[in-house]
Amino acid sequence: MAKLQSTEIVGVANRPATICSNTMCLWFDTTNSRATVSYCGYAPGVLSVGGALATARYGLGGAGTQNEGLAFGGNGNVTCTEEYNGTSWSAGGSLITGRRQLSGAGTQNLGLAFGGSGGMNCTEEYNGTSWSAGGALITGRQLLAGAGTQNEGLATGGYVGPAVSCTEEYNGTSWSAGGALITGRNSLTAVGTQNAGLAFSTTTEEYNGTSWSAGGGLITARSSLAGAGTQNIGLAMGGITSVNVSCTEEYNGASWSAGGSLITGRRQSSGAGIQNEGLAFGGIAGFTVSCTEEYTKTFTIVDCIL
Repeated sequence: MAKLQSTEIVGVANRPATICSNTMCLWFDTTNSRATVSYCGYAPGVLSVGGALATARYGLGGAGTQNEGLAFGGNGNVTCTEEYNGTSWSAGGSLITGRRQLSGAGTQNLGLAFGGSGGMNCTEEYNGTSWSAGGALITGRQLLAGAGTQNEGLATGGYVGPAVSCTEEYNGTSWSAGGALITGRNSLTAVGTQNAGLAFSTTTEEYNGTSWSAGGGLITARSSLAGAGTQNIGLAMGGITSVNVSCTEEYNGASWSAGGSLITGRRQSSGAGIQNEGLAFGGIAGFTVSCTEEYTKTFTIVDCIL
């Protein structure tokens, strides 16, 4: 629970009504004769059902936000793209090259798709209507992770026969080599930006734009999971251990804590959004699914009795 910056000392019998306006309040509860500190913050998130994808699939790419999501590609090497408006998905422009096990970055109107099945190196850029060819990855691969924006993208890990540790950075035109992961692996996910990235699966690593360093490990180590958020406010959803899992975890820049469970446990889904407003869609749950779930954290007040 993050503590807000300013502090207010008040002497009232009831919790101040202004507690959630950027304050941490020390107050005296005259009813129970005790001093109390109240913090503003967020309760662990919960998941609710969103609109289903028109095309059920796994191994798809994703980008955007909870209210402006983007889904593309997937098993069967499909080319279909769908756009989410916070309620339902609608058809977008088709990928030039259909593929699965690709990754993505950016927004609904400035999306980036790269890599994919068979060790593809092709990159495509989305303008909200159609895809166009971008610069090719240096190392073609599948089951890689992506983060960042269309003009400042980040691609890391993946599979090219063995799992790889290579990281590449996109400048809107071409890819260049970045710092290698400490632990090469595939079926991971990444969130954040090109200069402040977070990659996680069996291990967690943080990127500073030059090199990766170890971060706090997930409570449940897993692969093929979906992610959202930033380096200091991350979200991990679902995945697989020996079975599909529904667990969700929240990252605070140092460690992971338990969040609300997915309604449908699954692997090879995709994610978008931020920790407080996340989105998980598609995947495998014993069968290919089209379901979408929205992750929401509500503002709350926590009382610490002195």
